[in-house]
Amino acid sequence: MSLAASRAVLRQSTFAVRRAGIRNASTTAEATNAAKDTASKAQSKASEGLTKVTSSASSVASSAGSAVNNASQQATGRVGRMVNFVQGLVPKATYYGRVGLELGKLIAHQRSMQPPSVQTMQNYIQPALNAIRNPSTLFNRVASEANSAAQSPANVLQQVRNMPREQWYSMGVVVAEVIGFFSVGEIIGRFKLVGYRTKSDDHH
Repeated sequence: MSLAASRAVLRQSTFAVRRAGIRNASTTAEATNAAKDTASKAQSKASEGLTKVTSSASSVASSAGSAVNNASQQATGRVGRMVNFVQGLVPKATYYGRVGLELGKLIAHQRSMQPPSVQTMQNYIQPALNAIRNPSTLFNRVASEANSAAQSPANVLQQVRNMPREQWYSMGVVVAEVIGFFSVGEIIGRFKLVGYRTKSDDHH
């Protein structure tokens, strides 16, 4: 092969390699752009799917909540009335609970109330623990106090008469609380405010 022919073949092969590189470069750029487009389309489809799932989940949750609410409203009989009654009491109980908490804070602040110290708690707990460990001393003490009260009833009456007014008030509050809790328990047990249910009440 002549020198001119070999140069022509070499030029042709170099030109072919350059053209292939240019083609590869253009196809690589095109492939990159195509991959970017595909990725952006997939991302947009995924975000659309996520939006649809979120909206459907919220609609399902709201429909489930409305179904529960409708079921509780459609419940009949004693259970339905009880559910509706309790649902009506929740806001009132929350409100009055907060009012009671604030009132308790005001009373504690006004009367300078504070939790007892550790020493005071130990002074009250230690005799109770001793009485639990040795109950015979507790029984002996109660018996001796009962005997002394029985021997001198005038002394007991004098102690009652000499009680301060604040102690009478606190005793009245405790008695009112006991009567109130007993009355509420009776109302709950009877399912009625006044009196007891009879057979004739069920027919009305």
